Amino acid sequence: TIRKSIERLNYLNTIHNDGTINLFPKKERLKLAKEREKLDANLGGIRSMAQLPGVIFVVDPKNEAIAVSEGRRLNIPIVAIVDTNCDPDVIDYPVPGNDDAIRAIRLLTSRIADACIAGHQKWAERMQADTDKAPAEEPQPIPGAAELKPGERKVISDGTGGPVVEVIRRVPAAEPVAAEGPAAGLDSEAPATTGGA
Repeated sequence: TIRKSIERLNYLNTIHNDGTINLFPKKERLKLAKEREKLDANLGGIRSMAQLPGVIFVVDPKNEAIAVSEGRRLNIPIVAIVDTNCDPDVIDYPVPGNDDAIRAIRLLTSRIADACIAGHQKWAERMQADTDKAPAEEPQPIPGAAELKPGERKVISDGTGGPVVEVIRRVPAAEPVAAEGPAAGLDSEAPATTGGA
């Protein structure tokens, strides 16, 4: 898969940047440099992708059969310009069109690129609106924690082998009691004090 090629490119870049490549014989250094240049030309744009793409857009699925098969293997939806010499059954979203003429390819790819840019802008606006209107979330009460007595523990699990939550009910801190009125034996103008040690 392409992932192995990207790992190889990262390895070659690492040995080139840290100087380890100078330990190799001259002929092997030249061979590794040529391999690095070729991989960088082919995979440079996707090298820094942290996750799989949401969709693959292919101009000629017959010519790009490896990309189509890898996309199907990784369950990535495929959008492709398909003409009469291609099988539309292997494509998730076939777009009928001439995949040989440059003008047709330019027209279709520019429309799809514009739609992607517009969709990304709408998504960014929606995310900004959500962050603006969403107040700071208050912690949600844990079900089953209300009936616990102070100092009591309870383990909560949904039985799926996921995370287990242990709820510990805190003992409430002693709150200072303020005097309601003038205390007996005290001057009425003296400030009320709290009882404590």
